[in-house]
Amino acid sequence: MKLNILLPFALLSLISLSACQQAEQPSSAPSLAKVEVNLTNLHRDIKALASDEFAGRGPLTVGEDLTIAYLAKQYQALGLMPGNQESYYQAVPMAKVTADQSMQLVVGEHTFSAGRDFTARTQQVGETISLVDSELVFVGYGINAPEYQWNDYADVDVKGKTVVVLVNDPGFATQDQALFTGNAMTYYGRWTYKYEEAARQGAKAVFIIHQTAPAAYPWSVVESSNTGSKYTLVDNDNNQSKLPIMGWIQQQVAETIFSAAGLSLNELQALALRRDFSAIDLQQSANLTLNNKVEYAESNNVLAMIPGESRADEYIVIGAHWDHFGTKQTEQGAKIYNGAIDNATGTAATVELARILMAQHKVKPFQRSILFVNFTAEETGLIGSELFALGGVVPTKNMVALLNIDGMNALAAVDYILQYGQGMSEMETYLADAAAQQQRKVKMDPRPQNGLFFRSDHFSLAKQGVPSLLFMSLGDTDPDYIAHKYHKEADDYSPLWSLGGMEQDIQLIAAIARKLANNDDWPKWLADSDFKSRRLQDRQ
Repeated sequence: MKLNILLPFALLSLISLSACQQAEQPSSAPSLAKVEVNLTNLHRDIKALASDEFAGRGPLTVGEDLTIAYLAKQYQALGLMPGNQESYYQAVPMAKVTADQSMQLVVGEHTFSAGRDFTARTQQVGETISLVDSELVFVGYGINAPEYQWNDYADVDVKGKTVVVLVNDPGFATQDQALFTGNAMTYYGRWTYKYEEAARQGAKAVFIIHQTAPAAYPWSVVESSNTGSKYTLVDNDNNQSKLPIMGWIQQQVAETIFSAAGLSLNELQALALRRDFSAIDLQQSANLTLNNKVEYAESNNVLAMIPGESRADEYIVIGAHWDHFGTKQTEQGAKIYNGAIDNATGTAATVELARILMAQHKVKPFQRSILFVNFTAEETGLIGSELFALGGVVPTKNMVALLNIDGMNALAAVDYILQYGQGMSEMETYLADAAAQQQRKVKMDPRPQNGLFFRSDHFSLAKQGVPSLLFMSLGDTDPDYIAHKYHKEADDYSPLWSLGGMEQDIQLIAAIARKLANNDDWPKWLADSDFKSRRLQDRQ
């Protein structure tokens, strides 16, 4: 990070956003007293949450029990009300599915090993899920996007088949701003979309070809994220509408499969960049059996609230996921994934923000309510936020905005704040105005190709129309983080962290939350999208 000292600055004052936004009432003007962030408390909370005692904060483990109890106790001690009627918890019904990693993928004459060559998991709830002589079809990027005049599934029937797809989208591959959104990933480039679309097309399995640059992370991240126990929300039909098998394969595995069909991966990648691309039969069949251990249990989101005075049924949501990957048993022994940056920092920040905002509320009550939510199972598919976004606690039409924290800068303060997504919603103006009060500039996501806007809990709310901001600082201040710490054992707490970056971001988030809690604004989506359409329906 670039800034050498943390600038002492006054509490961020409210400024007007734009002519289209409603002005705040004079009675809601904030105090100009400096926001004091308690760094001692932050160190304490991060250290506890990222300790071996919490065992990597895996959902449905003793780590969850310790984590949610710790958070509820902190919120209660600060005087916040339970966020779910009389409870600090929202039960999240889940299945914990652990696939036997001795499985093998057999394609034609070739046999591939789990972990080293491929990963496979399922969101269906069953002890055995198999591919038996399932035809392989290459469907390019696996995208069906009418607004971009693009359909990789045109004129092909993949029902019951196994599809092989490229990661990311054609815009990244070409760097052509006129194709999709160029270097910036769209949702069509996300692995979640590729699985969802394949399920809609009736496929039995999907294997995404991993390549580090377009995926934005090395194979080790794919392996750690997709092996071991995985979690899913459970519906009344054991998730039979979900894709049976969700997989990744190493690039060299794809090359072997394509070569066996007399095809070239490089040549097919080039063909897949054409709008008139047609799916290609790989003339081979896949065989694979997932033997799963299935456990039904309830995980929990943690919720706490500062009730508003005059418009208590309108909510500013501040969120961060509490979970990480837990403890994995290996031949070398237990490996604990403590997730200190991702996301003990964000979880600790929600507690500190609750302390700061509660103190301000006692001096001058907020007009709207502020709801703090620590989500479960973000790392395994945004599960906690998916349930929360269904509106069982608060209808999404009553949520003004979400401020989501997912990995903070634990090092020195900087002279910028990162913005994820561009031209998405009016929340970007709130970010710019608050940053200006700190004499910081807004810096666009340096890795738009990673699609981070689509990869954290705020996206569950965005799909339901709730505008949001993502606060994330993973690799921009520590170049070693993504390569050697992200989703790995090495993401550990350090007492040497200055927390200067956390301090300034907590001050900024508090200012935005306070402003929204005291004005009449309902931030709007800017770009035409399903998000915008959903919000317009809710605001009618």
